[in-house]
Amino acid sequence: MRDIVIRRIEENPIIAAVQKKEDLELAIMSEVTTIFLLHADIFNIQSYVNKIKNVNKSVLVHMDLLEGIAKDPKAIEYIAKIIRPDGIISTKSSHIKIAKSKGMFTVQRFFLIDNQSYDVAIKSIKTIQPDMIEVMPGVIPSVIKRIKKQVSTSIIAGGLIESKKDIIEILKSGALGASTGKKELWKL
Repeated sequence: MRDIVIRRIEENPIIAAVQKKEDLELAIMSEVTTIFLLHADIFNIQSYVNKIKNVNKSVLVHMDLLEGIAKDPKAIEYIAKIIRPDGIISTKSSHIKIAKSKGMFTVQRFFLIDNQSYDVAIKSIKTIQPDMIEVMPGVIPSVIKRIKKQVSTSIIAGGLIESKKDIIEILKSGALGASTGKKELWKL
């Protein structure tokens, strides 16, 4: 699974970060090969995941934002065995550890606001070893370069990305991809 998700991001480094139900169809019809579900609930998650997988795109579910399902080991096991997305996203190290133990692809999201949050992120990446990390806000290429020098984990950037120029700078800094909710950027 890991290789498929990474290959798809390499094919198209723009990741659709779907925050609203009405944007899901746009993401499915777009050129993106990977979709992050940032809004879903216990009633619609299965149909969303199935729709995305049926068009041969990778789908990752943001566990922290999934409504109606507890955020505990059994919930992650349920997502892994029943819902079966390609992976999960979470800011929580405990979610990442559990999902990894269930064989899921994992993306750990970090909000970098100062040197302390940077140091905590590096320590967590080295300890937890997620498959990929997402650095936020994404418009900080110099920080992406610093992280890339310290860890071998693949990096994507997200948050505050407004233009193709932002995406180009992010990719030049060493990130594998960029996640954005800006629909106009969901094409190459």
